Amino acid sequence: MTARLRFLVVQCFRLPAVSSLWTPDGERPVAPPGTGGPPGDPGGVGGGPGGSPVDAEAMAAQVEEMREELANAPVEVVVANHCYGLFELSAVYLSQVPPLLPQARLAIDALAALVTGLEGRLGESEEQLKDGLSQLRLAYVQIDGARRAADQAASGAAPNGAGGEPAPGTGDPGPAAESDTGE
Repeated sequence: MTARLRFLVVQCFRLPAVSSLWTPDGERPVAPPGTGGPPGDPGGVGGGPGGSPVDAEAMAAQVEEMREELANAPVEVVVANHCYGLFELSAVYLSQVPPLLPQARLAIDALAALVTGLEGRLGESEEQLKDGLSQLRLAYVQIDGARRAADQAASGAAPNGAGGEPAPGTGDPGPAAESDTGE
């Protein structure tokens, strides 16, 4: 059931009912699926060349069906699915070259706020989410430590103490967060 709801939640955000999408470069029209036009092609919105008009009634019925299915799902499963999304977001930022540490840190902190704030209420997924959070924290500390060491080596500076930014989800300085992972 978890995988099905996960798809359902993602699918809700991909409905062609959206007429435009905000980007840093400004608003971009969104073409309905199957119109053949490239994303952002204004001719594809609302049934332009090569496409058919969006059936608003069918779309509304589909949205209502998904909302009903979501309302009947256990809330701990839905919240856990959002936590998995934050886990994936954190991993994406950590895996970039170079790693996007400030973005990863925010996503890890958001996951930590949910997992620790809802402790005992996340059902079957809770232990897996706690383990995932520990892994992300450890990866963050290792990546940040390697980056700092490389920066110090490049500048010829002598290594200093554990100072610096605290690890995500902790008030402790970077490397000391390894003890928070339970490892």
